[in-house]
Amino acid sequence: MATVQAIGEYKLGKVLNEGKTKQIFDLPNNSGYVLLLNKDRISAHNGVRMHDLDGKAEISNKTNAKVFELLNKAGVRTAFVKLASDKAFIAKKCDMVPIEWVTRRLATGSYLKRNPGIHEGFRFCPPKQETFFKDDANDDPQWSEEQIIAKGFKVNNLLIGQDEVDIMRQTTILVFEILERAWMTRDCALIDMKIEFGVDETGEILVADVIDSDSWRLWPSGDKRLMVDKQVYRNLTNVTASDLETVKRNFQWVNDQLEGIVPINDHLVVIIMGSPSDKDHCEKIAKYCKDLGLNVEMRVSSAHKVTKGTLQIMSEYEGVIKNLVFVTVAGRSNGLGPVLSGNTSFPVINCPPINTSTMNIDLWSSINLPSGLGCATVIYPEAAALNAAQILGLSNYMIWSRLRVKMVSNLISLKKADQELRGVKQA
Repeated sequence: MATVQAIGEYKLGKVLNEGKTKQIFDLPNNSGYVLLLNKDRISAHNGVRMHDLDGKAEISNKTNAKVFELLNKAGVRTAFVKLASDKAFIAKKCDMVPIEWVTRRLATGSYLKRNPGIHEGFRFCPPKQETFFKDDANDDPQWSEEQIIAKGFKVNNLLIGQDEVDIMRQTTILVFEILERAWMTRDCALIDMKIEFGVDETGEILVADVIDSDSWRLWPSGDKRLMVDKQVYRNLTNVTASDLETVKRNFQWVNDQLEGIVPINDHLVVIIMGSPSDKDHCEKIAKYCKDLGLNVEMRVSSAHKVTKGTLQIMSEYEGVIKNLVFVTVAGRSNGLGPVLSGNTSFPVINCPPINTSTMNIDLWSSINLPSGLGCATVIYPEAAALNAAQILGLSNYMIWSRLRVKMVSNLISLKKADQELRGVKQA
């Protein structure tokens, strides 16, 4: 490959690393970042098989960008920043953990060879997670987590111990489940996939490298015969020009399917307060909702004082929004939530602004409901937002993904807090 001096606005420095299908360049004018340039090349079996494939670099670059943009939108911590050109993208500068993290939903491929007696298509619930040491000379041997920890990798001054392995394992499964749900919207089954992690200059573990059609098994309609991933290339006995064109068309099809795969925000959380004095409480609910990527509107209406007006507000939203959750905020005698619940088929969540001096009396009016009503009651603003997100996440995988990201973020925060408490030093 000819020496490249610049790509777009980016002046290239030295080549930091070069693999079979990409080059990684330092960016002397952009400290803390690198540029990854894809090659028009496809390889398999750890480089034993390799072919030039005109146009692959551009397809892979676009596919990778769409995948990482989806993950970034969900809140996953990744190294990807943005596209730099048709064949290159910008990423945070990382030192790589020399482990491939593989997640499997169905048993197939090498898993069957290593685990005789398991039939193809055996479904793993939860997903099966495996780790492999990156070592082409020895065909990337499978390693246990104990081997990774015992090796004592130090990556960008971060010692890879049990906490770091836990974080990478949970993040690996998280990434798989997010992309699995995304592909479900295209009637495609994500069978398995691999990812890699890097550690940036601050010591943060990030999903890094590339995720494209080299990274997964993807079966449209769940049918192995329709596979559109690199396994088609791996399975070839003799590789012809026609075969390579088929592989390229498959890769392009995958890239096309990713277009617009992030769901539109066709949902709404309507927070209705019984009195303007409840505004502060409602704003807290709205903030937590927005942190989860939810659309929110706030209204004021009293079911006791202006019942017809309250039901009119309800009808206005029912007529235009198909994914709708009402959160009602009313203290004392709560008629707002129960009245809405009795007149709508959409979910209603009571979140009364509890006064500690009259908590038992005020709360009782929200939970002692007449028969036939199904509104839930929570007392904390964050709980109301999470409840609404869980409901809306049933039909919107991006909202579901943000909830899963929150769970992993909680794990990471607790791991770091525990390390600080124990005085663990990484640098």
